[in-house]
Amino acid sequence: MEPIDPLEQALHAARALVLADLVAGEVAEADIVSMVEESVVQRRWWVAQWPQGAEYVAGLVAQDVQDALLERYGRWPLCPVCEGGDPHALEVEPELGADPHWVCHQAGVKVAAVGALGGAGTGAPSS
Repeated sequence: MEPIDPLEQALHAARALVLADLVAGEVAEADIVSMVEESVVQRRWWVAQWPQGAEYVAGLVAQDVQDALLERYGRWPLCPVCEGGDPHALEVEPELGADPHWVCHQAGVKVAAVGALGGAGTGAPSS
């Protein structure tokens, strides 16, 4: 059995983490999962050009999906920390770095690691 290419392993892990967050928010519908697949295809080329960036792929795929959702459906994932006021989305930090987290900039807190929104109570996209 051949070993799994580390770049493919990073891409599969990124896909799994973002899908876990979509499932947690109950928004993992077919067209949205397709957005994840589109991002993974684009990031496959990116990581092939810069293999050292493999540890950044999960955060980048999360950002890609968040941007695609914003264009088509609205903000996601919604912040579960701030009560009242205008609903707002969490952001991925670091923008280009290892160990990406969903962060609320208004409250200045890390909410969950990418892939771990299940315990954070985030919901469906909101425009």
